[in-house]
Amino acid sequence: MNPDDVVLNFTPATLMILNVVLGLLMLGIALDVAPSDFKAVLRKPKPMIIALIAQLLVLPAVTFGLTFLLPVTPSMALGMILVACCPAGNISQVLTHRAGGNVALSVSMTAVGNLLYLFAMPLSIAFWGSLRDDTRVLLHVVALNPAQMLLEIALIIGVPFVVGLTVRAKLPTLAARVQPFVRWISLAALLVFIVAALAGNWQIFIAFLGVIVLAVAIHDAVAFAIGYTTAAVGGMGTRERKAITFEVGVRNAGLGLGIVFSFFGGLGGMAIVAGWWGIWDIIAGLVVATLWARGTKRRTGSVSGDATRHATASAPDAASSPAEPAT
Repeated sequence: MNPDDVVLNFTPATLMILNVVLGLLMLGIALDVAPSDFKAVLRKPKPMIIALIAQLLVLPAVTFGLTFLLPVTPSMALGMILVACCPAGNISQVLTHRAGGNVALSVSMTAVGNLLYLFAMPLSIAFWGSLRDDTRVLLHVVALNPAQMLLEIALIIGVPFVVGLTVRAKLPTLAARVQPFVRWISLAALLVFIVAALAGNWQIFIAFLGVIVLAVAIHDAVAFAIGYTTAAVGGMGTRERKAITFEVGVRNAGLGLGIVFSFFGGLGGMAIVAGWWGIWDIIAGLVVATLWARGTKRRTGSVSGDATRHATASAPDAASSPAEPAT
């Protein structure tokens, strides 16, 4: 069985449910974004610039190289490229908080990053996917139209994001009350959808279990390493390194899965990579965050986290403040 020839079929109703779930995810992120988050980025843009370089340039480029080193088929390779071109997942803030990182920076990066990815993601997928002969063929087969993808992405993540920002700015009390429910319900719904997608195509998944697990585990580890390394090279403090590590390492694979079904006809290799990434990413992220927090607490007696985002946002730029020793 060749995953490049396998198509995972979903009904229009199922795809509609997925799009609604993705919209709720973006709404949950936006409800937690305050105008001060954007102002903080404008005042001290260096951490944001480092994170964007890591996400938009370094991660896709390294991923492209990995597709030649790992034993993946063309559709799996295109799935890896797709995931690398997706924006950060909204669980990055949860992991940053758990690890004792700069949560305000994490929220700011996600807010600005998602706006940029509205335009960057379709172009990035088309660019990197066209550099390999075998993945370029797949792009031609599905007749990928970046403009059409941009429109659909704007509807799926752009509109909910704008709505969430508006509610947060106009009705902050309401936003604070409903945001935790929207965020966790949407995340749980996405996990259920991914598990159901894999379970419904279990024989296909089992047939390629070994290579998929290997490819996703290595790819995910590389993504975390890119986040940490670029932050360290950029001179960020430990708390900022943690935030950037999770911002780069955690991708919105659920959105990637939606794109696979909307634009690539449920192509097997792509769907399996995106689906498994959505599960593994959370597992790996929780392990990294927990170990990081324990290591920091062992050395300093405190996780050095910031549970109150707004307190951090109003404080002097943490990147320029003395940092604890790197883990």
